[in-house]
Amino acid sequence: MATPQPSSTKTRKLNSTHLFLNSHKSISQQQPPQTPPPLSFSLLSNNSPLPPIPSDFPQSKLIPKTRFIVDGFRHSGDHSVSYFLSHFHSDHYTGLTPSWCKGIIFCSDITARLLVEILKIPSLFVLPLPLGEPVLIDGCEVVLVDANHCPGAVQFLFKNAVVAGKFERYVHTGDFRFSKSMKLEYAMSEFLCADAIFLDTTYCNPKFVFPSQEESVDYIVNVIERIGVENQASAKSVLFLVATYVIGKERILLEISRRCKCKIHVDGRKMAVLQVLGYGESGVFTEDESESDVHVVGWSVLGETWPYFRPNFVKMKEIMIERGYSKVVGFVPTGWTYEVKRTKFAVRAKDSFEIHLVPYSEHSNYDELREYVKFLKPKRVIPTVGLDVEKLDGKHAYKMKKHFAGLVDEMANKQDFLMGFHQGCRETNEKVENDAGIVLNKGLDQEQELRSPEMKVIENTDQGHFLDSSSNLQERGSQDLTVLDDEETEEIMQQLRDCLPIWVTRTQLLDLLSSSGRNVVEAVSNFFERETEFHEQVIACTTSVSTSQPISLNDSALVSKLGSVNSSPHGSVELPRIEDHKSPNKMHSIKSIVSPGKRKKTPENKPNKKVKINSILESSGSKQSTITRFFGKLVTNVSQGDEVGTTFEQGPDDKNLLPSDAIKLYRDEIDQFIQIINGSESSRSYAATILEKTRGDINMALDIYYSNPEVDRGESEEKLVVCRKSVQPPCCIRNCSSGQEEQVSDKLGHMVGLSVQGPVTESVTTNFVSLPPEKYSPIEHACWTDGQPAPYIHLARTFDLVEGEKGKIKVTYMLCNMFRSLLALSPEDVLPAVYLCTNKIAADHEKMELNIGGSLVTAALEEACGTNRSKIRDLYNSLGDLGDVAQLCRQTQTLLAPPSPLLIKDVFSMLRKISVQTGSGSTVRKKSLIGNLMRSCREKEIKFLVRTLIRNLRIGAMMKTVLPALAQAVFMNSSPNCEGIVNNLKEKLQCLSATVVEAYYILPNLDLLVPSLMSEGIGFSSSTLSMVPGIPIKPMLAKISNGVRQALKFFQNKAFTCEYKYDGQRAQIHKLVDGSVSVFSRKGDETTSRFPDLVNTIKESCKPAAVTFILDAEVVAIDRKNGCKLMSFQELSSRDRGSKYSLITIDSIKV
Repeated sequence: MATPQPSSTKTRKLNSTHLFLNSHKSISQQQPPQTPPPLSFSLLSNNSPLPPIPSDFPQSKLIPKTRFIVDGFRHSGDHSVSYFLSHFHSDHYTGLTPSWCKGIIFCSDITARLLVEILKIPSLFVLPLPLGEPVLIDGCEVVLVDANHCPGAVQFLFKNAVVAGKFERYVHTGDFRFSKSMKLEYAMSEFLCADAIFLDTTYCNPKFVFPSQEESVDYIVNVIERIGVENQASAKSVLFLVATYVIGKERILLEISRRCKCKIHVDGRKMAVLQVLGYGESGVFTEDESESDVHVVGWSVLGETWPYFRPNFVKMKEIMIERGYSKVVGFVPTGWTYEVKRTKFAVRAKDSFEIHLVPYSEHSNYDELREYVKFLKPKRVIPTVGLDVEKLDGKHAYKMKKHFAGLVDEMANKQDFLMGFHQGCRETNEKVENDAGIVLNKGLDQEQELRSPEMKVIENTDQGHFLDSSSNLQERGSQDLTVLDDEETEEIMQQLRDCLPIWVTRTQLLDLLSSSGRNVVEAVSNFFERETEFHEQVIACTTSVSTSQPISLNDSALVSKLGSVNSSPHGSVELPRIEDHKSPNKMHSIKSIVSPGKRKKTPENKPNKKVKINSILESSGSKQSTITRFFGKLVTNVSQGDEVGTTFEQGPDDKNLLPSDAIKLYRDEIDQFIQIINGSESSRSYAATILEKTRGDINMALDIYYSNPEVDRGESEEKLVVCRKSVQPPCCIRNCSSGQEEQVSDKLGHMVGLSVQGPVTESVTTNFVSLPPEKYSPIEHACWTDGQPAPYIHLARTFDLVEGEKGKIKVTYMLCNMFRSLLALSPEDVLPAVYLCTNKIAADHEKMELNIGGSLVTAALEEACGTNRSKIRDLYNSLGDLGDVAQLCRQTQTLLAPPSPLLIKDVFSMLRKISVQTGSGSTVRKKSLIGNLMRSCREKEIKFLVRTLIRNLRIGAMMKTVLPALAQAVFMNSSPNCEGIVNNLKEKLQCLSATVVEAYYILPNLDLLVPSLMSEGIGFSSSTLSMVPGIPIKPMLAKISNGVRQALKFFQNKAFTCEYKYDGQRAQIHKLVDGSVSVFSRKGDETTSRFPDLVNTIKESCKPAAVTFILDAEVVAIDRKNGCKLMSFQELSSRDRGSKYSLITIDSIKV
C-alpha cells in the first residue's frame, strides 16, 4: 500500500552524536556500566573528531560522504555512532549483542521492538523511525519505505547535502521484494535518477525468474486442501510441515489459516516473535500440537537448501513417529530451490514423505531487479549480496553490474566524468588567458600559410550552405539575454568559456547553451564532437581536391560554396565540393560537406562508409599519429605521372568496387598473399576477392583460404586444382633461383609450421599424410623444413584425418607417415608427439595429471575466443563435444604482434607445467597458461588442444595403435628405399610392431622405450630393454576358459601347470636399489601405503643377496585367530586405503 504524501509539518531533526552521548550518560546513571564505554564516547565528549573510516571497510555498507553504516554491525567501531538496520534477520544484525553500546541503531518500529525484546539490546541505543516521513539525521534527510520482505523490513532513502544547493541521493534496499506499489510511493518519486542504489542482488541471475508470491501461496493452500480431502476419513493421518525463519514467511501462515480454516502450530520461540509482531492474540497460532495438523518447523529441518536441496527424510520420519502421524508433507518456500528447466513446483518423495519445493521468496527475482533499476534509473548500482561485494571493483560485483547495463543513467556518469575536467579548466583559467593572445596570433599566421589554393577566406555568407548564420546567432543570443538573469547567465557563460578554446565568441557560447538546455557539460561535449567531425571532413575534402584533376574555382558545375565555419574566429572558409566527378583512379565522389555545427545527424546524411586517407598535409608539419591511424592501412595509388591518389575503401558489399579496384587497393597485401600460398599470377583476382572481404586483413584472408581449399578461384581465371601434380612442395622452393628464395624468406621470416612453407592448401597437406606409405615423402610432404622444431599443426591435421577414418590399417598408415616426418626433420619431437597422440603427459605410474575440469577450460575459452558461457553451453548441447565447440568459437582477429605458431614440444611442456600448478592461485595460473595456448592456435589446433585438456582426444588411437605406427615409421626411415616395402616386408613390419608393444608391457615407460627404439632401429627387440624395479609391469590379458576340457584343448597335449586362484588382490611387489619396497595394483596404481604389514613381511623375508626384484603375487586376508582361515576379497577391500602422504599404521589394521 502506497504511503501518502507527508504533511507540511516541520521535519524532525536528530543528532546522532548527542543521542549517543545522552544514551551513555543515562545508562551510567541507571546502573554501573558493566563494560567501559567505547573510545568514541571519550572522543565525542571532548569534542574530538572520530577516527576515519578504515580503508578496507565494505563499501556496500557505507553511505558515501557520511558515517552512516547500514547492516554492518560486524564492522562496527569507533569510526561511527550512526547505524541503520534494515530488518531483523541474523545475517544483517550479526554483531549485535545485549551489551551493544557502540552507536545509535536507526530502524523501523517493528524491528526496534524485536531488537529490544528478542536480542535484549538496550532500548536507549535503539531509535525507531516512522515510515514515509523524512527525518533529518546529522544534516542528511532519511526516509523509510516498506521493503516487502519480512515484518519491519524497510528501504532507506538518503538525501545528503554535499555543497550549497546540491544533494546526493542514495537508495539502500536492504533485503526487499519489488512490487508495483513501490512505484506509487511518494518518497520514491524524489529518488528517481539517484546517485546510487545499494541493491539486494540475492537472485541477480537470469535463471531466477520464479513466480509471484501469490501464485506460490495458492499452490501451498491447494496442496493442503487436496491432500486433506483425500485423507479425510482417517483422523490425524497427515502432518503438514512448513519451514520458516525466526521471522518471515508469516504471509504464508496467515493465508493457510484463513483459507483452510485451521490454526497453525508454532514453538515457544516463534510464538514470542509473533507476539512482538502483534499476532499473539489473533487466534491464528497455537503452541498446542493437538490443535492443528499444520506445524511450523525450523528452516533446515526438512533439508539443506544450499547449494542445492538435499531432503532430510530421516528427520521427517522421527517427527512423524513422535507426533503420531502416518504421512508427512513438507513445504520449503524459497527461491533457491527453484529449478528453471523443470516444473515450477518440484516435489521430492520417498515412502510416505513428500517435500514440496515452493519458489516463494521474499527477495526480488531477476526480472524484478531489472524492473526496479529501470524505474529508479540510478547513476550506478552497488550490489550488496555476492561473493566479493565488499569490493566495488571485484570480479563478481562487476559481473552483476553488467546485468543492469542500459538501465542506469549513463549520461549522468559521463557528465560527472567531464565535470572533473571542467573544474581543472577553472583553476588554470588565468594562465590560459595570459598566453592566449600569443598562441592565437601564431596559430592564425600558420593557418593562413597552410591553406590550400582552392580555399579562400570570405566575409559574406551563403545561407544555403552555411554552417552557421551570424544573424541568426545574434538574434538568438539577444533573446537569451533578455530571458536569462544577467548574473546567472554570466556565471554559466564563464563556466562554459573556461572549457572551450579562447576564440569562441559570446554569440556562439549562447547558441551552445541554448541547444543544450543550459547544461554546461552537454554543451562542451556537443562542441568537441562537432569540431572533431568537421575537421575530419575538411581534411578529407582538402586531400581529395588537391590530389584529383585540376578544378576551376569558377566552374559552377563542380564547385559550390560551403558555409562559414563557426570554429574559425576570423572569417569563413569556402571549400570546393565534388559532385558527380570521378577521378582517373576511379575514386568515389564525396558528398557535400556541411559543418556539424548546425547539421543534424539523420539516417540520410549520416556517413556510412569509412574513408582511409593518405593525407598530403602530413608532410607539411608535425602531427601526432592517432590510434586509429596506427591500425589503419594507408593505401596509395601511384599513376604513371607519379601522382599520389587517394583510395576510398568500400565495404565488402559495395557493388561498385570492381576486382581491378580491389587489386589496386590491396596491391601489397595481394603480393604477400600470393607469395604465402605459393600461387601464380592467375590467382591474383581470387586473392583480391578474399582481401576485399577481409578489408585487407591478410591473416583472416589466409584462414578463409585454408578453410575452403576446393573453392572456385574465379570463373575466367585458372583454377587452383587440388592435386599432387600441380602442388609445389617446399623442396621445389629450394630449387628456385636464389633471388626468389631470398624474397620468400624475407617475407616469411621464421613463421614455423605455417602453411606458407607447406603445400598450397590445408586439404593438400593433410592428404599427403593420408597417402600410402610407399608414396609419402617424409621431408617433401612435411609442413616445415629441416632444422626447425615441429609445429603442432602437423599433429592436428593428422588427428583430423584419423578422427574421420574407421579402418585401423589406414589409421596406422596416417600415424606412421606423421611419425616419419618427425623422425626425418625433428627427431627430438617424437617423444612429445607420442605422448600427445596417446593423450598422456607422463607414464601412468607417475600419476601426473592435468587436474583440469571442463569449467576451467570453458572459462579460458571465453577469454581466448571472446565468447560467453551461454553460447558455449548451447553449442555444447548441440554438438556434444567441447573441442568442436572451441573450433566454432575460434576467432581470427588481427593482433598487434601475432603469437608464434604452436610447437609440439611447447604444447607438451606447457601441459606438464599446468599439471604441477598447485596451491593458492593455481586455478588462475592454469587458466592463463591455457589461454595462451588457445590464442596461438590455427586451423584445427584448438579443437584437439581442448580435447587434450579434457582428456578425451576422440581419435580412436590407443597405445596399441600408436606404438606399431611408430615402429613402422622407424623401420621405413631406416630403409633407404621404401618402394614396395609395405607388401614385400609386411611380415617384418608386423614383427617389429608386436615387439614394441610387448616391450611396452614389460617396461611401460615411453621415456625409455621411444629413445631405445629410435636408436636401435630395425635391430630393436624386447630383450633390448629389461624390467626396471619401481615401474609396474602391464598385465597380460588371459584367455577365458569355460572348463577343464577347453583348457586342455588350448594347450593341445602340451605339459602345463596350474595354480589355485586366491580370492584376494593382485599385487606387484618391487624392491628398489635403495632398499625400499613399493606395491602396485593390477592397474599399476601404487598401493604401498595400504599394506604396511606386507612391506614389513617382504623386508623380513629378503636375503641380503636380493638387492632388487619384482614379485607378482596375490594378497589375501587371513583370520589368524581362527586357524589362519582365508578371508574373502570383500573383507580385504574394507581396509583403509591411505594416501600418498599418509600411511596406515599397523596397529590400526583390522583386516
